[in-house]
Amino acid sequence: MEIRIIRSKKRRKTVQAREIGGGLEILAPAHMSDEQLDPIIKDFEARFARHKKLGKLEDRSLKSRANMLNRQYFGGLLRWESIRWVTNQNRRHGSCNSDRETIRISHRIAEMPQFVQDYVIVHELAHVIEPNHSQRFWDLVYQYPRTERARGYLMAVGMEDQDDQ
Repeated sequence: MEIRIIRSKKRRKTVQAREIGGGLEILAPAHMSDEQLDPIIKDFEARFARHKKLGKLEDRSLKSRANMLNRQYFGGLLRWESIRWVTNQNRRHGSCNSDRETIRISHRIAEMPQFVQDYVIVHELAHVIEPNHSQRFWDLVYQYPRTERARGYLMAVGMEDQDDQ
């Protein structure tokens, strides 16, 4: 990715980045050294890469998969407002806000095998009913027959806490 740095004496503190023609244009204060700017640019590059990757993920197919799993494991009884891929969950595989009826799945899950993706969706769907990790919650999750295998996979890649149960 081509990076073009534009320094300005008018800019005092903030650094801004924008994508132009497949490259990054960095707007920075004139006084900022290359050493100070380097980690900021790396962060911008990572953010733009995540957003580009997310743009290729389709929320529509995620919604379709969630509807199928809802029918299969919850009798089609669950309702939620939205389910979508997100790039801002680096320590979690997903989240469910039962008050807002929203489900978010980490973009990192999209690269994993289908059985792991299905487990994460079932896990978050179970939170629609049970917002905690109680025994009732886990009884719902374990309706999915590949739960143990998927949790093992997530543990191996460092995304599942062994003490979560």
